[in-house]
Amino acid sequence: KRGNLFFLTLTGAGEHRLNPNLISSLRSALFRLQSDPSASSSSALITTAHGKFFSNGYDLDWAQSSEPRLRLMSSSLCSLVHDLICLPMPTIAAVTGHASAAGMMLALSHDYVVMRRDRGFLYMSEMDIGLVIPNWFMALLRSKIGEPRARREAVMRAAKLTADDGVRIGVVDSAHDGAEATVAAATELGEALIARKWDGHVYAGNRRVVLREVLEAVGCDETVKDVAAEARSKL
Repeated sequence: KRGNLFFLTLTGAGEHRLNPNLISSLRSALFRLQSDPSASSSSALITTAHGKFFSNGYDLDWAQSSEPRLRLMSSSLCSLVHDLICLPMPTIAAVTGHASAAGMMLALSHDYVVMRRDRGFLYMSEMDIGLVIPNWFMALLRSKIGEPRARREAVMRAAKLTADDGVRIGVVDSAHDGAEATVAAATELGEALIARKWDGHVYAGNRRVVLREVLEAVGCDETVKDVAAEARSKL
């Protein structure tokens, strides 16, 4: 924490695969953040990660193609995305490594994305690994990527988007050279947002209106049976 700027960091050099344990830790951190007395005034959150990966997506090895485990993993991420959308402050993802599939969804669940240009991709890998994209993933992508051709490139061609590609299609707000510069840019943006002295609850209320379709979609946990059937042959 730095003043009213909060940092949520996925630590370690691993892939930061999203399983219920990691997601629960992230949700607990957001709950503690909201319990901080200073969070009642103008604040902002920066989420970043150590190592080569921001997040390499769902932990399919943990799921082992089990439908109950896949359902738990998916519903847990839905809950985390809901928490971020309802968080009473601006949120910034400082993407300093690869963000794949569900990891890309985690990044896009923030209000702003700043990204390292010299390493890392935004990558919807489902076509390449033979999985069906969940409906709520597409709802979030539609809210963040306005141009249909850009969504087609991201989803149907599984394009590996660099930071500069992301800026070009409007899904990344700025690109920077190196991890330190990326986090520094996120910090500068966060401080500028804090300086606006917005009411956090009003901010969250407006975000819920803007992302209403996403909130409705994360309330449904669909395509898990399809994912389980396909994942069985991939693991």
